[in-house]
Amino acid sequence: MRWGTVVASAATVAIGAGVAMLLVGRRVSDLALRPEAAEHGPIAGEPVLRVLRMTPREVTLTRTADSGRRGIYAVDWPGGHAVVGDVLATGAQTVVRRVERSAGSPPADGTEVELSYRVLRGDPGSACGLDYMDVVVDGELGGLPAWYVPGVRGTWVILVHGPLSDRRQALPVLPVLHRLRLPALVVSYRGDQGAPASPDGLGHFGETEWQDVEAAIRFAKDAGAGRIVLYGWSVGATTVLQTAARSDHRDDLAALVLDSPVLEAAATVREVAAMAGAGTVAGRLGAWAVQGRTGIDLAGLARIADGTDLASPTLLLAASEDGVAPLRDAERLAERRSDLVSLHAFPGAGHAGLWNADPARYEELLRRFLTPIL
Repeated sequence: MRWGTVVASAATVAIGAGVAMLLVGRRVSDLALRPEAAEHGPIAGEPVLRVLRMTPREVTLTRTADSGRRGIYAVDWPGGHAVVGDVLATGAQTVVRRVERSAGSPPADGTEVELSYRVLRGDPGSACGLDYMDVVVDGELGGLPAWYVPGVRGTWVILVHGPLSDRRQALPVLPVLHRLRLPALVVSYRGDQGAPASPDGLGHFGETEWQDVEAAIRFAKDAGAGRIVLYGWSVGATTVLQTAARSDHRDDLAALVLDSPVLEAAATVREVAAMAGAGTVAGRLGAWAVQGRTGIDLAGLARIADGTDLASPTLLLAASEDGVAPLRDAERLAERRSDLVSLHAFPGAGHAGLWNADPARYEELLRRFLTPIL
């Protein structure tokens, strides 16, 4: 074989490998930047969850890491759903949980089901029995649908959901805020259903989305708010940190509440890749692809994650074994800014599922944190 042919063949292989690496990186980055890409179908390597038997009081599920978690969760199947509570018994391959309530037609034995955090459905009225109004925040890209739950205090709470979720993520904490008589504004942001799309169709770990939260702050201030509490979950919590660092209203921020914040983008992409069954190399490629596709300022994000610009009292809530937002990142932030940050870890909780794991403790921590700043 001629050397020219060898070189050409090697080049072809290298180009093919390069293209394959780019495709792998792009696919992995989609899991982080396009949450809808991971929304359908089971995660690779994750066992299928099935209901083996269900009565009005108990449900027997196949045993998985999620089905055996402590706390309260929703179980969904075609045509119905149930809210399940305490684990009553466990076997080698089964978990029996208490059924708190159910709706729809009961599932046949062997039906594949989904376990989720969506215990409350609907809106603040139908889910929590609270008076509320549908409002629209005037954002940079257009109108952003929001829920406003009135209260008599001058301090407003602005709540920012995470990816793979929507405004309903805030429903469990609204009764706590209502009891404290705090007005609540539950916002949407670019890319949400009913909101303008992100110009490139991608999420940016709060680096662009913070402008929509800033618009919500302006809405609250125009409506008479004095001080503001920003409250976020997952990347929504990252967006809260971005807002707190960049907002023109920093002096009006009374406090932050961060539930499972994503503080290190590259590490999170690698963790998400691993959860999806991709290898270490694919995780690295995905992290590079995220930076290349979005232009995220990793140095700026690191500065925010370290709390360098933090100026408000912060309640930091994290899962002890979080596969998306590792506890070590939360611990580092709490250690660096111990003057402002109060960290509380939840054993056995999933990412952004802390309320589900222990509702009573979660709500009491929130009440104790917010009461002094009212």
